[in-house]
Amino acid sequence: MSSPIIVTMRIGELARQSGVAPTALRYYEQLGLLPEPERTTSGYRAYGEAAIDRLAFIRSAQAVGLTLAEIRDVMRIREAGAAPCQHVIDLIERRRNEVRERIGELQRLQRELDRVAARANRIDPAHCGPDGICSVIPVATVARQTRSKPPVA
Repeated sequence: MSSPIIVTMRIGELARQSGVAPTALRYYEQLGLLPEPERTTSGYRAYGEAAIDRLAFIRSAQAVGLTLAEIRDVMRIREAGAAPCQHVIDLIERRRNEVRERIGELQRLQRELDRVAARANRIDPAHCGPDGICSVIPVATVARQTRSKPPVA
């Protein structure tokens, strides 16, 4: 019985097949996301086909917002022989909450920009006084209050 044929590829071929730059592949090795590959007799990296699947997982995990550190943790759980599903669910839920929070911040910013734009449309630049930098952007009340308070000794 013959042994299975193991297909190996150099870093350039892996980069072409996976769509990941060679520099990123080396970085992933440094982070432990890709296991250190075998080396050819001339010292070139020789990756097996499993690296393509691993890179596809990394890219998919990044696409849903996981960081490289989180992805590495997921892989370590799997390599330890456990299913990382609950850990991934927790990460995804945390990321969803962060996105919701960020959307709220962006909606508040949009309302503020709408307010400033509406105000700016009513301002005649010819009446822009020299006492401020630009009357389109109103000076915040907080900044005025801070300047008017005497320093605490």
